[in-house]
Amino acid sequence: MKARYVRVSTGNQKTARQEARQSNDEKIFVDIISGAIPFNERKQGKELMKAVENGKIDYVSVSSIDRLGRNLFDIISTLEFFRENKVVLKVDNLGIESMVNGEENFAFKLIISVMASISEMERLNLLERQREGIAIAKAKGVYKGREKGTVESDEDFLSKYKEVIKYLKKGFSIRNTAKICNVSITTVQKVKNKI
Repeated sequence: MKARYVRVSTGNQKTARQEARQSNDEKIFVDIISGAIPFNERKQGKELMKAVENGKIDYVSVSSIDRLGRNLFDIISTLEFFRENKVVLKVDNLGIESMVNGEENFAFKLIISVMASISEMERLNLLERQREGIAIAKAKGVYKGREKGTVESDEDFLSKYKEVIKYLKKGFSIRNTAKICNVSITTVQKVKNKI
């Protein structure tokens, strides 16, 4: 059986573009989770891996390699899992498959390694730009934290973390919610204690 794996980082993002190439014979697995979370820790990622281990899936399609992850090690680990289980992985935007006539496609391995490295670099660049933006805003006096000695009401605190509340109510773990929402685990625990 064939499968299609779809991932978006937040509930605000649409999956239609990734699902556009879905064929009728594909079972679809959709995760709404950060690419920073390893594939084997995602709810639908785990389900897909279980289906592979049970021999129910032997062909998986993804729209692009960064749907599997944003970390080179995690992507390579997922590819290795598929290879060990003789699963063909097709990456739509590259038009390439991991196996050809039952044999490992070495061109695929090379291209995917490069693309996975680029994906990881993009994530690191994004985080660096974010840190730079905060530093510039602080220098201009635009970005300020709460003044010392003031107490923030629960209502004001929770109003800043609506997305965290949304993921907690959907049943996401504290750790996954922190990664998806780009906040600390301590912040998510504090939100959980106040809702």
